[in-house]
Amino acid sequence: MSGLITPMALRVAVTLGLPDRLRDNPVTARELAPELEADPLALDLLLAHLTTLGVVERTDAGYRTTGFGALLGAGAGNGLNNLLHHDSAAGRADLAFVDLIHSVRTGEPAYPLRHGQDFWADLAAQPHLREAFDRQMNDRMRDWIPQVVANYDWPRFGTLVDVGGGHGTLLAAILAAHPAMRGHLVDLEETAAGARELFREHGLGERAEVTGGSFFDPLPAGADAYLLFDILHDWDDEQAHRILARCAEAAPDGRILVVESLGESTEFDLVMLVHFGGRDRGLHDFERLASAHGLTLESVTQVTGGRTLLEFTR
Repeated sequence: MSGLITPMALRVAVTLGLPDRLRDNPVTARELAPELEADPLALDLLLAHLTTLGVVERTDAGYRTTGFGALLGAGAGNGLNNLLHHDSAAGRADLAFVDLIHSVRTGEPAYPLRHGQDFWADLAAQPHLREAFDRQMNDRMRDWIPQVVANYDWPRFGTLVDVGGGHGTLLAAILAAHPAMRGHLVDLEETAAGARELFREHGLGERAEVTGGSFFDPLPAGADAYLLFDILHDWDDEQAHRILARCAEAAPDGRILVVESLGESTEFDLVMLVHFGGRDRGLHDFERLASAHGLTLESVTQVTGGRTLLEFTR
């Protein structure tokens, strides 16, 4: 329970690219060190521990990635590489956990203390972090999307605005399953560009509109429903109120659909705190937030094993 050694060794291995570099061509630490700009003795110590973990193995020619270790490769298809790399959005954010005590004492995120500015400012300043974050969200949604599409009565709404909808994978799936619906996605322009391309690829260009912008700004008005999928847990109550206020003013006669985990993971709560200053909330927390904007909870629907859709109306 006290060991940071193995988690950090795995993150450093991913950041140095070892699972991919050692997959096909075994090499010694001394041979590899100049290529990685690493100390050969220190690299050998790291590789020795990775051998103990079964991530690499020793051969006559040097260290080689095992089948187990290949699961950490960039092309493994499981998202682990993107989560662990020091220079990805998630990996960089997790390094702030060394300052968890700051978050516990203040209720504020530790990310700015570690990196000099908040998570979202970092993404805006470094496009490769924004791209890594968008890829992380796509990886997370991949298994959920069929369940979300199947487990809710989407065709009740002629128009659906996906607020902070990323690259549009969920909205595209909903529209593809229900040809009478129209959609509108709102996200920051860097991400919105990816949504436009996805909608074109799926032949949805005439039914799916994209607006580049923030959900803190006025939203497209008059839609039948506004969807916030895994948005509010990234923010403290003050900012969550701002987001809900924008939805409420855009939808005087529409529904607000909030999809979140209802406080089921203590680990995820700490992630939200350290990264963003946010948290998972319970059902009554969402009712309290929504009531300030004249919204009443109308229904609760389990859409995946870990996500619940809360439908609010005036």
